[in-house]
Amino acid sequence: MMKKNFVFFFVCVAVLVFLLDQALKYWVLVFLPEWQRGILNIHFVKNTGAGFGILQGQPLFLGIISLVVAILVIINYAKIGKEIVPQLLWAFFLGGVMGNLADRIWRRYVIDFIDFSFWPAFNVADAALTVAVIGLIVYYYWKR
Repeated sequence: MMKKNFVFFFVCVAVLVFLLDQALKYWVLVFLPEWQRGILNIHFVKNTGAGFGILQGQPLFLGIISLVVAILVIINYAKIGKEIVPQLLWAFFLGGVMGNLADRIWRRYVIDFIDFSFWPAFNVADAALTVAVIGLIVYYYWKR
């Protein structure tokens, strides 16, 4: 894939993650589902903090951090390896950051809705961030 195609791919993946995250959050906000299948629950959770319940009530602080992180990823895009794996993982990361940032700006809280009873509730942006961070750690570990 040429460099230009990677930029297009990166932007498409990041935007897709963002749009999927926001569409599902909107659906949850409108319909307020209460769905339970075994350990999986789908329901509205208002999260004013970050992952695992830390920094509750700090949406402005978390929003600023998210904005800075997103800007840093965009500014440093040229340093991302021109291979499919780092492009995909960094796009997941950016899309996830932007999804939760949008919530913090528009609502002053993040909508979580995927709830395994043994794990804190999360959303598509959180899932994308988790996959990205784990994937990037593994990728860069094996690249060194």
